[in-house]
Amino acid sequence: MTERRAENPAGRSSRRTFLKQFAGVTVFVAFGGGLAAQESIDSEKTGRKGLPSDFNAFLNIKADGRVTCFTGKIEMGQGVITSLAQMLADELDVAYEQVDMLMGDTDLCPWDAGTWGSMTTRFFGPPLRTAAVEARAVLLELASEKLAVPSARLAAHEGVIFDRENPQQRVTYGQLAQGRQIERHLTVDAELKDASQFRVMGKPMLRGDSLEKVTGKAKYTADIRLPGMLYAQVLRPPAHGAKLTSVDTSRARAMDGVHVVEDGELVAVLHASPDGASEALGLVQAKFDVPKSAVSKETIHQHLRTFQPKLSVIEQDGDLADGKEAAQHSAETTFQDGYVAHSPMETHAALAKLEDGKLTVWASTQNPFGARDQVAEALGIPAEKVRVITPFVGGAFGGKTNNMQVVEAARLAMALKKTVQVMYSREEEFFFDHFRPAAEIRIASGVDSKGKLTFWDYDVAYAGARGAEHLYAIPNHRVAARPRQWHGPPGSHPFATGAWRAPGNSSNAFARESQVDIMASMAGIDPIQFRLQNLDDPRMVRTLKAVAEQFGWSPAISPARRGLGVACGADAGSYVAMIAQVTVDEESGNTRVDRIVCAQEMGIVINPQGAKIQMEGCIMMGLGYALYEEVEFSGGQVLSTGFHNYHLPRFSHMPKIETHILEANDIPPQGGGEPAIIVVGAAIANAIHDATGARLTRMAMTAERVRAAIGTA
Repeated sequence: MTERRAENPAGRSSRRTFLKQFAGVTVFVAFGGGLAAQESIDSEKTGRKGLPSDFNAFLNIKADGRVTCFTGKIEMGQGVITSLAQMLADELDVAYEQVDMLMGDTDLCPWDAGTWGSMTTRFFGPPLRTAAVEARAVLLELASEKLAVPSARLAAHEGVIFDRENPQQRVTYGQLAQGRQIERHLTVDAELKDASQFRVMGKPMLRGDSLEKVTGKAKYTADIRLPGMLYAQVLRPPAHGAKLTSVDTSRARAMDGVHVVEDGELVAVLHASPDGASEALGLVQAKFDVPKSAVSKETIHQHLRTFQPKLSVIEQDGDLADGKEAAQHSAETTFQDGYVAHSPMETHAALAKLEDGKLTVWASTQNPFGARDQVAEALGIPAEKVRVITPFVGGAFGGKTNNMQVVEAARLAMALKKTVQVMYSREEEFFFDHFRPAAEIRIASGVDSKGKLTFWDYDVAYAGARGAEHLYAIPNHRVAARPRQWHGPPGSHPFATGAWRAPGNSSNAFARESQVDIMASMAGIDPIQFRLQNLDDPRMVRTLKAVAEQFGWSPAISPARRGLGVACGADAGSYVAMIAQVTVDEESGNTRVDRIVCAQEMGIVINPQGAKIQMEGCIMMGLGYALYEEVEFSGGQVLSTGFHNYHLPRFSHMPKIETHILEANDIPPQGGGEPAIIVVGAAIANAIHDATGARLTRMAMTAERVRAAIGTA
């Protein structure tokens, strides 16, 4: 499979004109059946009503038999460019190699809410598969007319339709497309293939974009060069909340080749070379009024407690008082974590070009249609006058949804009537990131003499409700979130916060699974045995048993001085269980993760190789939030400015990683891009306790914090 993105950099083409280019040589089939489900999801997530009658996916079969699928989803490293093509190929009965994906172009692709939340496979996948089934039925109908054979006698295989009774009587999809443009809806009861019928889905596939990426041919937004383009440097405040009080751009204006834009809060210098723009920015003299604040990573939780976010009860049953009375052992624990950055390899970038009254913007974004609307609103022009094209995106993890750089590039291009590129430096990337919020979780729980949990009182502040559910069979429980989402009341956070891979679930899993381990130790029961006897969800039980078998677990009461920890979780419809093995230097507090075994049950697996890669990536990224990553700040001033002082896992930190994907072909495909990351922190925390007897209640579990916990264990 190759990926073909929108050509025509001038941005003149609309979908209608694009389709006219193929008139007479293609069949266009409108995707119908699965659209309602996707519209419902998109409307619920975005609040947008009255979605366009435009199709959520659009199939184009060319005369040579190649198939293009247009989708508003984007590829940012998660591999959906491959798995979506597998779904389409299987249900349409074409070879996977014949499918091209055109993604994230607001002129050519149908509207989409955005690529996030592990929703592409779960929520866009079913409509895509249904659409392919309908398209196949249309082609069978066309073939029936051409071959004068009843549709019931026809079969399709790899883009060829033939008569079962006379296989030599056949016609290709491309031949059906030749010389005609047909646009039709077909109302059928779409019967998706059973997993036993898959030819392409369920087979491990090399990523469709692998060759481009490993050879350096893949183009990201900042790689694009257009004639006459200018590089922009934008004047930035020294801290969040700072107000510009005066600015003098006269020295920059005097520099040869420099363009200066002063438009309210947007002050920028532009030059034909990036070095020239940087030099010009250094000549700008500006003064800011910076608010004073003593809030830092050490005082942030005390600061957050002074606010009273709205309380949402997520689930509640039984009577907590009865549960407390039945408990033989009980404990109340407060867990905390700090701000974490998204840290993608590619910083935010945008390139804007104005031509013939239309603005085309190439952008590193997770939501091209949202970016289009933001640009239109900022410029006061119709959305039809803006086209956003999304090249490859070099990582996002929830952090490329704000689109500030897109709006800046658009405003500058409009002001100068020139092509403008805005690319964040690494320092700007950290400053303008919407961090995973600092959070605090209080849990009170109890266990009876038989090792059964009797009550669970859970209160999470600022992380949000995702993953807050307790998973276990607890008769008396209450789970509440303050607030339900990650955003706190105005003024609570010193800078912006937002979604970070499986938003909130890593914080909630860390607290929940640590508290469950505390209960197991109090009850004197092996932590896996304790979980199994308190679980009644068969999917979670199966996943936990699978990881124990894969690891070769031997029961023991923690702390057993083995350095083994286990954690369970659920996210995006998938179940995950993990065992971590660590070695702790008790004198220095340094923790080395030696081995991680992870089992995941995610329903039907579209691309096993892609799923494995996603699990491994989650584990690697999870090591960061668990052990190293925490944003340093002083009030609104972000002190973490690059990878020299914001520490990510290195190759030398990688443990032996073993992944095990459970077969579950009776369950529709679930999300695979986020589940494994949620339990890394909890598994490591429990392993540190098993090794040392010290209970870590705050992430990141740095050497200093581990050493302090050991000292007070």
